[in-house]
Amino acid sequence: MSKCIMIQGTMSNAGKSILVGGLCRVFAQDGYRTAPFKSQNMALNSFITKEGLEMGRAQVMQAEAAGIEPSVLMNPILLKPTNDTGSQVIVNGEVTGVMSASEYYRSKKKFVPAVLDAYHELEKSYDIIVIEGAGSPAEINLKDEDIVNMGLAELVDAPVLLVGDIDRGGVFAQLVGTVMLLEEQERNRIKGTIINKFRGDKNILAPGLQMLEEKTGIPVRGVVPYFYLDIDDEDSLTERFDRKETAGLVDIAVIRLPRISNFTDFMALECMEGVSVRYVSAPGEFGNPDAVLIPGSKNTIGDLLWMRQNGLEAKVIRHSGQGKLVFGICGGYQMLGEEITDPEGVEQKGTIQGMGLLPARTVFEQEKTRTRVQGTFLSPGGMLDDLNGVQIEGYEIHMGATELTGGSPILTLRNDVTEESQKMDGAAHGNVYGCYVHGVFDKPEAAGGLVRALLKQKGLDHEDIRAVDLEEYKNQQYDKLADIIRESLDMDAVYRILEGGE
Repeated sequence: MSKCIMIQGTMSNAGKSILVGGLCRVFAQDGYRTAPFKSQNMALNSFITKEGLEMGRAQVMQAEAAGIEPSVLMNPILLKPTNDTGSQVIVNGEVTGVMSASEYYRSKKKFVPAVLDAYHELEKSYDIIVIEGAGSPAEINLKDEDIVNMGLAELVDAPVLLVGDIDRGGVFAQLVGTVMLLEEQERNRIKGTIINKFRGDKNILAPGLQMLEEKTGIPVRGVVPYFYLDIDDEDSLTERFDRKETAGLVDIAVIRLPRISNFTDFMALECMEGVSVRYVSAPGEFGNPDAVLIPGSKNTIGDLLWMRQNGLEAKVIRHSGQGKLVFGICGGYQMLGEEITDPEGVEQKGTIQGMGLLPARTVFEQEKTRTRVQGTFLSPGGMLDDLNGVQIEGYEIHMGATELTGGSPILTLRNDVTEESQKMDGAAHGNVYGCYVHGVFDKPEAAGGLVRALLKQKGLDHEDIRAVDLEEYKNQQYDKLADIIRESLDMDAVYRILEGGE
């Protein structure tokens, strides 16, 4: 029978996702078949499985760390916010509709069977399941309908490690206060506390750790240092957005849309030496980049209007007029076209003019396209023409269909799920390009080709540019994460907890 352990936090962004990924890597290295699990995830950064089903990227990262194929069983409920008060609800990888926050809260309990079915299915194939909570278990206004923190821990009888973030300050109050607000049977489930994101000499913490144990009656199982590894993190809270990079040899600006999704599309570029990838959300941050990338969005029309109102659209159009590269992916591709029409009110009913940089029109549809794809760059023309014949692999996830009114497609794709005949995707017009494929730059040949084209345009040496193998790079990062976990946590105690001995 499989064993489990659950990581809960005192707040959002306490580091639960990364710690779960680290434990998954450690257990896998130690020879255990290990899988992550999060009953309910709220994220715009999603992924399409081989079966064509949708799940959160955090559990994809954790599955990669465990060395296994991602499955929707690891994230049976995914909430994708459409605005400040409502979300698209995805159950077992399929869209079930859009609900307001209050409506979903009232309906939570009806999703318990789906959560438990997914969890018990995982139990059949894995030795250890590492469960991630959400937010805080001490959110007392939500406890009655909880299916992701202590409520889930009780359903699957999981021991809990409680994580606090010392970098934000007040970590002892976080941990003690959280424990005090729990009921006795919930407190009994907590088998250890972890202090995360510590900077400095751990010996200085000793008096505080002793008092923490005295106040809670719960052992401290580790102090994890503040570290930076290039690992996917939760979309709305990622520190990647806040990095203030100075322009590198190649300076790439990514528009940080309010409803940005799948920013992981640019990870292969971020880890290239000499390339700076900056996320900009205001005209004053735009600078003079070599390329502008417009990412996906969960609210394409709303985010396009946001760009139009704050002046970023004008910056992009001016950048394009200077003969510099613009590339849009998914929602960004739709924005670059001539118009977007929403006849059924998928986002907001009506028609809006696009940026007019690509000869394309998009019509939103109720049915979502979800598929893994493999493909090849066609001769895209312009500065990216050297990408002709380069292989790509990724996935499509969008609500609209785009029709070209001129120009030419840039990709030929094969559906990886149903093995449909080939289809064309994307558009090129001068120095402006767009397509629907998330992960279009993941392969080193594609990322390297893009950067070489930008260097060539600047008259700089581009012959020796090589992109990293993203899969190999990720595995290096996961191994470094496992080393940090082993050095920081009392892994002997963690294994005893798994066995029910503490």
